[in-house]
Amino acid sequence: MRNTMRFFVVILAVFAFLLGVAAVSSGKAHQAGDDVTAGAQLYDKWFARLNVSAPEGNHPLWERQTTNTRSGAETWRCSECHGWDYQGAAGAYGSGSHYTGFPSVFVLADRLSEQEIIDHLNGKIDPLHDFSGLMDDNSLRQLAVFLKEGLVDDSEIIDPVSLKVRSGNIENGKNLFETVCAACHGVDGKTQALHSDALEQSLGDVANRDPYRFLHRSRFGVAGVAMPIGRELGWSTEDSRDVLAYAQTLPTTTGKPVPAGAGADSEPAPQMGGPLPGIFGGIFTGLGVFFGMFGMSILFILGFVAFLGAIVFILSKRK
Repeated sequence: MRNTMRFFVVILAVFAFLLGVAAVSSGKAHQAGDDVTAGAQLYDKWFARLNVSAPEGNHPLWERQTTNTRSGAETWRCSECHGWDYQGAAGAYGSGSHYTGFPSVFVLADRLSEQEIIDHLNGKIDPLHDFSGLMDDNSLRQLAVFLKEGLVDDSEIIDPVSLKVRSGNIENGKNLFETVCAACHGVDGKTQALHSDALEQSLGDVANRDPYRFLHRSRFGVAGVAMPIGRELGWSTEDSRDVLAYAQTLPTTTGKPVPAGAGADSEPAPQMGGPLPGIFGGIFTGLGVFFGMFGMSILFILGFVAFLGAIVFILSKRK
């Protein structure tokens, strides 16, 4: 009996150790996830993420190109220069009204360290590309983390001509959409009007017209807008593609002019639905992260301990 008790104490010690490892590992993973998501929203629209006004006038680098005629706040966004596929002139923005000729950050970030990426962002490499006076050091670091660790190459699964998803599990996408997205966008994707290129569009329009934007925002959320974030929900790369594949089957509209003062870009007007803002949103998000990031690890460890406990019980009965 004494040996059995010692064995059980050893099991509890192992359990405590494994639980600590799970908590530490999950905490690190959660922190990395926070940085990637924050960086992705900074890439989208950093001034919305930071809740500040966009700088006046055009970005200083805008004068190096003449093909993209947009002006003002749009010129200060990483996504406008380097694209929603992160490929710049080598990708979806290699032609058309968004073409600037600026390079692929996907290729650039792959061969640079995080600090070297920060040096590109703070103007050490090119003084005209200096965001150090606009973002704090932590924001620059988060943006660099996203560029180094969060970029996804979707070019192989999206047809460059039709912009359709070449392969995808539409049934999985439908289930995820109806579970997460339909509460705000409606089952047909028309409940919330989205603004893009001065047109009011449905979610089906955006999915078919700008699939890379759809993927970026379904994974990382929209800067300055409360909505569920696929990455924080545990969606895989394939899950986001499946949701896009399903969204491309939703009804589309011809679009109508955006009402005066509504702004441009595919961003919904605030309305009920999605995650709660403020402190309650933080509480519920925290609970979701807890159960999503290491809740399963704890359940696994508890199951393992229960299994060993059953063995101890059986052995003690035999004695």
